[in-house]
Amino acid sequence: MSRKTAADPLARALDRAEAVLARLEALLPPVPPQPDWNARAFRWRKRGERGFLQAVMHPQAIHLEDLVAIDEQKRAIDANTRQFVAGLSANNVLLTGSRGTGKSSLVKAMLVKYGAKGLRLIEVDKSDLVDLPDIVERIDGRSERFVVFCDDLSFDASEPGYKALKVMLDGSIAAPSVNVLIYATSNRRHLLPEYFSENLETRHIGEEVHPSESVEEKISLSERFGLWITFYPFSQDDYLAAVEQWLRVHGVPPPREAAAVEAVHREAIQFALQRGSRSGRVAWQFARAHAGARALKSARGH
Repeated sequence: MSRKTAADPLARALDRAEAVLARLEALLPPVPPQPDWNARAFRWRKRGERGFLQAVMHPQAIHLEDLVAIDEQKRAIDANTRQFVAGLSANNVLLTGSRGTGKSSLVKAMLVKYGAKGLRLIEVDKSDLVDLPDIVERIDGRSERFVVFCDDLSFDASEPGYKALKVMLDGSIAAPSVNVLIYATSNRRHLLPEYFSENLETRHIGEEVHPSESVEEKISLSERFGLWITFYPFSQDDYLAAVEQWLRVHGVPPPREAAAVEAVHREAIQFALQRGSRSGRVAWQFARAHAGARALKSARGH
């Protein structure tokens, strides 16, 4: 047998192996891009099983002064964020309470205020909280300060993200990363559904009340946040103040005559009644609708 004849089967086998590998590579998701660290905001995204930081080059710009009727809440989160950006100790933050009162807007306002000083925001969906260790590893050692933002958070106890968040908040065998905090918003103070049957498990020993283990487990997650900030329903005056502020943001000057002010307030109240809610979010929605209708009317008049 000649040398060439003996090598032919091996060469054919290598060619087939290369062809198979090429087909497999075509089926695999592309390698995620490297983060654009010039951005100030990011989203954690997945391609198949691979996660990556997607830069958000134009994040929503909300200023602290645009948020009304939540002055105490603004002071609390501002002080905590200022400490964090300065390299001082700071707490993970849980913002809870009534819907539409400015919880997520307040977190976004921190980026506007402190982005130039090194604050960065990473938005993570609840379903991706299991990737928190990978996110922390990706930003480990960087000089920026990262807030991992989880919006509208709630869990069932069996969800994998629940345990991942507990470990992230309370730490594991590894020391916590100094350049990462968790800011989460939720309409539930304890982040988990609570059932009447769990109250039946409560034990009474003399005059003492001992909550059930189910209740204790649910409380334990929210207690891992060092700072709780609670938001309350808007009064009508709060709502109208928010309306006036968002109208200014949308370029609508305040009316000069009392009758015109009253007309706008009446329209805003009717809008809230139709929505069944009186909140900062509804005020923002009304301001958008009112500003758009006013601009359209002005254009038709010309």
